[in-house]
Amino acid sequence: MIDLELSWRAAAVTAACLAGTSVAARYAARPDTPPALAGAWPRRLAVAAGGAQEAAVLLALFALWQLAGSFSLIGPGGALARAQWIWHAERVVHLPSEAGIQHAFLSHPLLVQALNLYYASLHFVVLISCLVWVYVRHRRQYPQVRITLVLFTAGALLVQFLPVAPPRMLQGDGLVDTAARYGQSVYGSVAGFNADQLSAMPSVHVGWALLVALVVVQVSRSRWRWLALGYPLLTLLAVIVTANHFWLDGIAAALLLALALLVQRAGRAVHRRIRSWRQHRRRAGQPGYVPERPSVDAWTSRSALCSAFSRSLARCASSSTYSWLARAMIAYMISSVTARSTSRSDSSPA
Repeated sequence: MIDLELSWRAAAVTAACLAGTSVAARYAARPDTPPALAGAWPRRLAVAAGGAQEAAVLLALFALWQLAGSFSLIGPGGALARAQWIWHAERVVHLPSEAGIQHAFLSHPLLVQALNLYYASLHFVVLISCLVWVYVRHRRQYPQVRITLVLFTAGALLVQFLPVAPPRMLQGDGLVDTAARYGQSVYGSVAGFNADQLSAMPSVHVGWALLVALVVVQVSRSRWRWLALGYPLLTLLAVIVTANHFWLDGIAAALLLALALLVQRAGRAVHRRIRSWRQHRRRAGQPGYVPERPSVDAWTSRSALCSAFSRSLARCASSSTYSWLARAMIAYMISSVTARSTSRSDSSPA
């Protein structure tokens, strides 16, 4: 089978070339660029500079993913034991058997070969197509999509440093290496045991597919956008039928993607707070700065809140467990707070 994916060296070189092109195009678009250099680089290249920069980032991330796939921190010794533990854990929680699902497809060779090709190459093609679509048609949402992709892929790389064998390598589970059977394995004609194949947990294929589906549903306004939710389901079916991942690999990918989204949301909240604090510091340093005072509506709402609090405490004080002296003290404190709030509201400027 022809390997449609770039090696990490080819991806790194391509990313470096695209980054250099982006820098040159941005330099040519600067207003202070000498006319001789500006003529050599047409200004319309500046429009493509952003696209070249984003492509360079993605290819560099892909090169890192390919490179990290050939390393492991602990070594391949416990990879089969961890895969066996996952297999038994799935049986304990009564997840469907991967072998049963695969055997239902083995009698259809053409369908199995199509799923092998799907697993080997389509995940990256669909992801790139989605990113290009978002960048061209929905530019404002693209930075969030890119950050989510980087966070998820980086987290998956960290987890994959702990080697876990795919289910097709287990003995006695009844699973077949479909890619090796039909000569479609990207690892060679015969399934081997190297670090490239020991990154089953989590499933990056499922995580990327789920990210694509979420992006399409959130960004698109078409009534057909919900069909994109079928893409991660089809990807999950492909990785199960080809015996490249367990069910728990896909579940772990979904949880890792959810964590990446939560981290991104928390980062945006922190960024807004820091920006607000900096703007306040900048205004406070200007001469004649007067701190903002609460509006009349704010004091009115406080007075209404005090009145409601007073009524609720009065109901509590009407209980027989309180003495008349305690009720008198509570009524006095609440009335003084309400009067102070009302007077401050009346004296505040309109």
